[in-house]
Amino acid sequence: MENSNTQTRAPIYEALQEMKNMRIVPFDVPGHKRGRGNPALTEFLGEKCLTVDVNAMQPLDNLCHPVTVIREAEILAAEAFGAANAFLMVNGTTSAVQTMIISTCKKGDKIILPRNVHRSVINALILCGAIPVYVNPHTNHEIGIALGMSLDGVKEAIERFPDAKAVFVNNPTYYGICSNLKGITELAHSKGLKVLVDEAHGTHFYFGKNLPISAMAAGADMASVSMHKSGGSLTQSSFLLTGKNVNKNYVRQIINLMQTTSGSYLLLSSLDISRRNLALNGEQIFASVVDMAQYAREEINQIGDYYAYSRELINGDTIFDFDVTKLSLNTLNIGLAGIEVYEILRDEYDIQTEFGDIGNILAYVSIGDRKSDIERLVGALSEIRRRYKKDRTGMLDYEYISPRVVLAPQEAFYSEKESVDIDESEGRICTEFIMSYPPGIPILAPGEEITKEIMDYIKYAKAKGCLMTGPEDMEIKRVNVLKGGY
Repeated sequence: MENSNTQTRAPIYEALQEMKNMRIVPFDVPGHKRGRGNPALTEFLGEKCLTVDVNAMQPLDNLCHPVTVIREAEILAAEAFGAANAFLMVNGTTSAVQTMIISTCKKGDKIILPRNVHRSVINALILCGAIPVYVNPHTNHEIGIALGMSLDGVKEAIERFPDAKAVFVNNPTYYGICSNLKGITELAHSKGLKVLVDEAHGTHFYFGKNLPISAMAAGADMASVSMHKSGGSLTQSSFLLTGKNVNKNYVRQIINLMQTTSGSYLLLSSLDISRRNLALNGEQIFASVVDMAQYAREEINQIGDYYAYSRELINGDTIFDFDVTKLSLNTLNIGLAGIEVYEILRDEYDIQTEFGDIGNILAYVSIGDRKSDIERLVGALSEIRRRYKKDRTGMLDYEYISPRVVLAPQEAFYSEKESVDIDESEGRICTEFIMSYPPGIPILAPGEEITKEIMDYIKYAKAKGCLMTGPEDMEIKRVNVLKGGY
């Protein structure tokens, strides 16, 4: 989009610079007093960092009720992202996702969503008591990933549950798959539903050229944007964007239920500086990222057996578009699970990829990468194939299992429960989460029936080395289930 001259401003950063020049004597929190009280921390993080880890003093505004520099930063962000309003989030995109759902749905309200959502979505349902109506995604069995929401699937869900309040969409998925967001938005709005979009992995859609459509451009009502992923800000910093038909003051009230009252100025200033950078240079930055990802795909696909997929998957519906910045690749034809390749890359080649699952790895390519880094990754993958390739017989060739939902997540989570051995849990109703993290999509969520297929998948994922999280039992040997059955 066209940027006004104001996008050169970074009001929070400017206010912090001004404060540093004032040489204020701090008789407020934080207690490290600009780093003097904790020399080891100052040595580790640097004096420049500690001097701006400050409290919400009057010249720096207040995140809970912004009226000056933070409010200016919000207005600039809204303009940069093409939104009616923008909110600076310092509790991660998790708090932005939960704000979207809790500001739209109350206890008993229905929300239409794909089952392959991030755990923060189901956490929000536990908090507010909304009822999920799942549009189960199709699966690409060749590469073992869940796809987007089909337009017909959303239409059918709305027809079955015309009282639903909202449709929730991933844009894109972790792997880069995009649904027909504009079509879904127009359909939902024609039936009076709000559209909420998880854009944890889609910051660049707002600034790059020839990339999938962004939530705000598609006319969605709210979007949560992980600025710290592809946008370059500090971990845990995000934006919540809202459209013109959303009550921004009510949304701020919900944010203040979900978010800390001690907003970190390290995170806030990183959002401000990164927004300015993307508004001024984003098109050029993401053109470079696309070029690097495409170069990597071509080189990897020449190795043999690996499959780095892209826009050739597009089918006009469940894969309506593909995010070409995502370097997702399937490993099954070298006879190794994605998680096994992930671990070999880390342990033997000092290369840390974003995650590995049963059949794929994701190498996150961003504004901080260099072509030499890509070449090192390609070289390592080539060597791994040469050294470790084996027959793929016995490899699990699916990634997504559609669970049967028996109880609402809130009802299951707060129900009377008992702990059983995971091997003896078939047919029981789960009251907690079991997931592989990342990507943080639950294999089981509260209220879902445990089947033999799901148990086998969990055992296989554990055996391959996936990091399993969620249950109360840290060893993932036992699981909490509904007491007495259902």
